[in-house]
Amino acid sequence: MTSTSPQKLSLVQVLACGAAIVTLSMGVRHGFGLWLQPITQAQHWTRENFSFAIAIQNLAWGFFGIFAGMIADRFGAFRVLIGGAVLYAAGLAGMALSTTPLTFALTAGILIGAAQAGTTYAVVYGIIGRQIDPARRSWAMGVAAAAGSFGQFLMVPVEGLLISGFGWQQALLTLSIAVLLITPLAFGLREPGFAGGAAAQRDQSVMQALREAFKYPSFQLLMAGYFVCGFQVVFIGVHMPSYLKDKGLSPQVASYALALIGLFNVFGTYIAGTLGQRLARRKILAAIYFGRSIAIAVFLWAPLSPM
Repeated sequence: MTSTSPQKLSLVQVLACGAAIVTLSMGVRHGFGLWLQPITQAQHWTRENFSFAIAIQNLAWGFFGIFAGMIADRFGAFRVLIGGAVLYAAGLAGMALSTTPLTFALTAGILIGAAQAGTTYAVVYGIIGRQIDPARRSWAMGVAAAAGSFGQFLMVPVEGLLISGFGWQQALLTLSIAVLLITPLAFGLREPGFAGGAAAQRDQSVMQALREAFKYPSFQLLMAGYFVCGFQVVFIGVHMPSYLKDKGLSPQVASYALALIGLFNVFGTYIAGTLGQRLARRKILAAIYFGRSIAIAVFLWAPLSPM
């Protein structure tokens, strides 16, 4: 458990800055599928080359997330957010300038994966956990999660317009500059308990905390649930745009479809966060995963059209 200064950031400040960071970081991430065909066709790569890089990105996100959480918990999230923003900009620029599948995997995969570990939910949720009163914590996390969905709704159509208007390389370079906006937003999340870069005192080591967590079946089941969640979300986000184009639909249909997923997820995550204060969270998660499975089955079964 981390001890911090009695002084805390305001609720509005934490949510405004945290939500803006997640909106930008997750919004850019959710649109990567729009680049699959432009990049593979221009570089004469296979779709497997692109998919492999995105697979590495997700593995890197999970792997570096461990260390991002450790650093944020010990020295504060501010430094992690700054480093994540720089890595994100470098990774997007690297995607635009890569000339081989290997360099593409290193930039789109490892660099951006590490960047997402330092600029998305794990770090922002840590700030919420330390700064928000427990009575409102689930609701606040729902707001932050909704921000990520709003980022998808906002950024995916923007990314589609950038690609069609300026080309895929210039679109990536533009986004590499845009993600640096995370840096000034990070100053709004500079926690008083970590002022001056002093390490916070801990009552247990990281390994002790991990051993304790793995003793609980609920923690193991939650990780398994996130595996399913990530598989579904990434598979749809990366491959649906090309799938729809293969079926003769315009690229705009994919942009609007992904944007609508984000829009309705805004309401869903907010409602889930609110219900988490009143109902058993395991039942809420079970209902969400079951409902998502039904929706995917209907999508595959129904005749394909823009509507």
